[in-house]
Amino acid sequence: MVLILVASLIDQASMNIKQCLLEQSSWLEITTLFNNAVFQHDSIKDVYLLTLSDRKITHEHLEKEITNTLGLVPQQAIFLSRHRSETGKPSLTVHPIGNYGSAEFGGKPQTLVPSTPKLMTQLLRTMKTYLQKTTLSFEVCYEVTHHGPYLKIPTCFIEVGSTELEWKKKQPAAIIAQTLLDVLPNSRYEKDFSKDIPVLIGIGGGHYAPRFTDIAFEKNAAFGHMIPSYQINAGTINKSMIQQALEATPNVSGVYFHKKALKKSQVTQYKQLCEEIDVPVISSKTLPSLL
Repeated sequence: MVLILVASLIDQASMNIKQCLLEQSSWLEITTLFNNAVFQHDSIKDVYLLTLSDRKITHEHLEKEITNTLGLVPQQAIFLSRHRSETGKPSLTVHPIGNYGSAEFGGKPQTLVPSTPKLMTQLLRTMKTYLQKTTLSFEVCYEVTHHGPYLKIPTCFIEVGSTELEWKKKQPAAIIAQTLLDVLPNSRYEKDFSKDIPVLIGIGGGHYAPRFTDIAFEKNAAFGHMIPSYQINAGTINKSMIQQALEATPNVSGVYFHKKALKKSQVTQYKQLCEEIDVPVISSKTLPSLL
């Protein structure tokens, strides 16, 4: 098994996270790729850290390049990244990748990349734990699925948002590095986590998935692909796309609706689609609470 952590030279937050990882733990420089050093973790031997020289979201088929040039066969990827938003609210986020509609920001149109629901959720909770030990005022949340690159392996982004002011700071980057170094030694791949964790796709709500984030902090459940209301309103979400979201969410056990963020007609429509493809609709009342 091989897990790759991916930074980018043109992303300041990404490089800060990389530097914190190198400072907080022991790594071996083993080779170069894209004219940048490739590191292997000293004790977690299947974890590698590499750096792109271009944009992460448009660097397609990275896993193929790694196999062809380094002889490694990645099974999973985590991109270390900045996050930009119009609100500029300081945030620490995780999200799956892919496109429900067009591919304006990398990836392929109407194509989702396999997600890492249990890993993403554990990263989310651990980031919140480390954040609470600081005086930083940041939001910790999921983001919905919304950009590239395209890979065939399970992938997620972990990010510092949302302006250059936050990207330059070392403390938010250090929290992400601490989170990764806390989670990855014991649970890196979906198979490493308990089989008893319900895995869901989410439908409805805003870009920062507020209801799905709340569920992740309150319930023993994990979200893979999440479909926001704006994609539903844009007409991109049909039965085929819901099926693809389910197929790209490992060990999925059902669909969760953020009903308050959807029209009644939309809830009815998508519940019917779920019935047609024989996937359960899950209520928060049925999900076990976190201990």
